[in-house]
This record gives sequence, structure tokens and C-alpha cells, in this order.
Amino acid sequence: MQTMKNNITLIGNMGSDAQITNFENGAKVARFQIATSESGKTQWHKVFAWGNIAQFIESYGRKGKELAIHGRLVKRTYLNKSGKQQFVTEVEVKHVIGL
Repeated sequence: MQTMKNNITLIGNMGSDAQITNFENGAKVARFQIATSESGKTQWHKVFAWGNIAQFIESYGRKGKELAIHGRLVKRTYLNKSGKQQFVTEVEVKHVIGL
């Protein structure tokens, strides 16, 4: 039996147009934020998608568009412009539906 670990499903609106990055090897990634609301409180989620899903986001997704996404949480670190290590938790999209 497959276990249901590290899965997340969100329905919300894109906070801005996606930032698209094309790599030399042909890969593509789309990064954006999605806003979800519950009981009058809005939460923002950092989201990214690869490949065909990134292509769909690039053509369909615009600021304000409502999406249903399913994926997994990913934690990563990076160095900011001043050289300080930063930690971020993001959602890696595995499935998307434009609503």
C-alpha cells in the first residue's frame, strides 16, 4: 500500500504572473505565489513547477487566476545578496487544474 506522506493540496489565486526560467538543457521552471483564504485570513504559499506543468502555468496562469494544485512540501536553503543563509519552504506542484 502506498503511503500518503508529504502531500499538500491547495485551492487559491495566483498573487502575480509566474516567473519563468528556461535552462540550456530545455528544462523550464515556473515560480509564483498562491493565496488561500480561510475564515477571512489569507495565507501566501511559495510554489514552483517543472516541465509540462510549468508550461501550463506560463500559458494559463496570470495574477488573480484561480488554481487547484497538488504536490509536496520542499525545504531548501540559499544565500541572499549579503551572503546570509536563508531557509524557505515551498510547494513543488505535481498536478494543477485551472479553475
